[in-house]
Amino acid sequence: MQIKSAKGLKLRVLTHNIRYAANPPSKGEAPWNERLPDLLTQFRYQTRYAPQTIICLQEVLDHQLVDLLRGLNKDGDEWASIGVGRDDGIRDGEYVPILYQPSIWRLEHFEYFWLSQTPDRPSLGWDAGSKRVITIGVFRHKETSRPLVAMNTHLDNAGSEARRNGAKLILNAVNSFTKGDHSGKFGPLPVFLAGDMNSQEDQEAYKVFTSKESPLRDAKSLAPPGYAYGYVKTFTGFNGHGDEDGELTRLDYVFVTQEAQSSWTTYGYATLPNIFEDASGKYLSDHRAVVADIELGPS
Repeated sequence: MQIKSAKGLKLRVLTHNIRYAANPPSKGEAPWNERLPDLLTQFRYQTRYAPQTIICLQEVLDHQLVDLLRGLNKDGDEWASIGVGRDDGIRDGEYVPILYQPSIWRLEHFEYFWLSQTPDRPSLGWDAGSKRVITIGVFRHKETSRPLVAMNTHLDNAGSEARRNGAKLILNAVNSFTKGDHSGKFGPLPVFLAGDMNSQEDQEAYKVFTSKESPLRDAKSLAPPGYAYGYVKTFTGFNGHGDEDGELTRLDYVFVTQEAQSSWTTYGYATLPNIFEDASGKYLSDHRAVVADIELGPS
């Protein structure tokens, strides 16, 4: 994969809800120390020839983030991350971190806020069962000097109102960057949003993100025929049967902005396996990873 082409900047976005390190694990779930090696192998394989990859993860506890960065960096690569624990804005609770290679990307701005009525401090929003946060980074590609905004989140699983209103808060942030009025700090910038939205395509958050008023589009829907590979559903549970109703669901997405000054195209998309029965036989997570290969048009 070339970093730069005549058509613009290409990059890979990988998003994966890796499942927090439950203690004790649930039925069918391997402990974190057994899942970690397979997750690291997945990330190495997906990024080895795509060093411009930006990884967006969900349900990451502090010690899991330490383990992941240590594992990714042990062979000479350099990965860094941005993000905070959702319970205290420091290290407590789940992160939604963004991982990147500083040799490829320069971090120019980092922020986060809670998906609630009080977004500037740790808080529950509306009917949410857990505190929810979004991680935002403005990155500049060092070789081409092209800037972009990466956003990563995990919407609430319990509250429909929290998902809808949380999505609206995120959309406001997206618009502030694409319109160039984000605190007066940036001109119009292209944005991608990744994460576990706990929303299927006919449900509240997805509808907010892909409404006519939104500049966002589902990256999968932009892939040419024959270029979307793998599974459709992204949540399997640890038994392969999905949720409590036995339904596998599509909850994990990459969205990209489609405005004149910040238009992305998708040239590849995949939903990856989360278990290899004839290898370890363990589920990497109860979610499958999603990979979107996207291209930013010329400036």
